[in-house]
Amino acid sequence: MRSIWNGAISFGLVSIPIKLVNATENHSIHFRQIHLADGGRIRYRKVCELDEEEVSGGEIGKAYEDADGTMIPITDEDLAQLPLPTAKTIEIVAFVPADEIDPLQMDAAYYLSANGVPAAKPYTLLREALKRSNKVAVAKYALRGRERLGMLRVVDDVIAMHGLLWPDEIRAPEGVAPDSDVTVRDAELDLADALMDTLGEVDMDSLHDDYREAVEELIAAKASGEAVQPSESGDSGGGKVIDLIAALESSVRAAKKSRGEGEGEAESEEDEEDMADVHPIKKKTQQKSTPKSTGTKKSTASTAKKTTQKKTTTTKSTSSASSSKGSSSANSAKKQTSSGSRSTTKKKTAAPRKRASA
Repeated sequence: MRSIWNGAISFGLVSIPIKLVNATENHSIHFRQIHLADGGRIRYRKVCELDEEEVSGGEIGKAYEDADGTMIPITDEDLAQLPLPTAKTIEIVAFVPADEIDPLQMDAAYYLSANGVPAAKPYTLLREALKRSNKVAVAKYALRGRERLGMLRVVDDVIAMHGLLWPDEIRAPEGVAPDSDVTVRDAELDLADALMDTLGEVDMDSLHDDYREAVEELIAAKASGEAVQPSESGDSGGGKVIDLIAALESSVRAAKKSRGEGEGEAESEEDEEDMADVHPIKKKTQQKSTPKSTGTKKSTASTAKKTTQKKTTTTKSTSSASSSKGSSSANSAKKQTSSGSRSTTKKKTAAPRKRASA
């Protein structure tokens, strides 16, 4: 990797020659501006406002614009004469626990490489000291014409440096939080915890930029002259949450389904919902269990036979309806009707028995 800055780490009286290397790279796809009429590329030219002539890079310098619009020229020589102790030095000023660094301050990341064989020993000493202390080093350094703040930590066997924003560059979050008072119920927190547990952890190396891949496929298709099929966009929901509990429950079920978990639980929940939806049929099912006591009904029919021929005829029709049970779905309604008449006949036959015993 190509170094972008050479200097030294100042660790007390110890000086460690190092090279600064970018630790990150940008994979974003960049587009050019073109003229829609003919496809010609649109370029921006640097033109002087006074003589309206285009100027080259060598003719361009720096200037500070005053409040009244006056331009105050600043040369590189002017900046080089400033007393900047960190111009070529990463000066460590303190060692602090890592959790004392506000993540909002994090900026660009770099790797620090030992520059030469003599730098290997002090470099390793600083690296191992950082490991054993479980702390990070806060340092000052100068890069691209300005002094910056940095944090040094160990990544594998390399010392990495994160550029930090100065504390006064972090804006206070005023007016960002919701204005109204909102009460969160325990049930909602429990569902949120369940969703967090279901989503669980993730291997950071498995994450990738889906949008960039889609753009690359689009470019490849258009370059080869293929027809581009519009992709189905997911329903974002417009940011509206009608029922927070329902949304959380649905999110938990969707997360479990995406991970292949809780399929049995989902099926049982659906079964319970089906049973609840057909509650009236559940009562009719209980009435179907009455044919099990066939012998009792037969004895009742026999007793009724001795008392009156009319009641015997009713009982026979009831037995005939019971024997045709399960023949087809069309006879199901008749079966339920005969079952109702059976219970009515049973009540009628019970009264003569009581009078006979009296």
